[in-house]
Amino acid sequence: MTKKGWIGLVLALVIGLVIGFGLTAALNLSGKTGEPQIHNAHLQVGDEAPNFRLPNQKGGYVRLSDYRGQKHVVLAFYPLAWTPV
Repeated sequence: MTKKGWIGLVLALVIGLVIGFGLTAALNLSGKTGEPQIHNAHLQVGDEAPNFRLPNQKGGYVRLSDYRGQKHVVLAFYPLAWTPV
């Protein structure tokens, strides 16, 4: 590949990353995930848990609705990289 080809490839990757990170940051800051936001939910014993989306340890997301129909769901929350809170 020529020098111009490499420069074009690197430039395209940088522009793509900047646009991707910008869109991700804009969606995260605005709270527009396409899903209802849950604020101060007051649940009683026996209430059905509201659907939510949380990041997982692999960099993706998991939704409670992904497990609908399974008998039991156990959630484990831990700080990033097991750091003290």
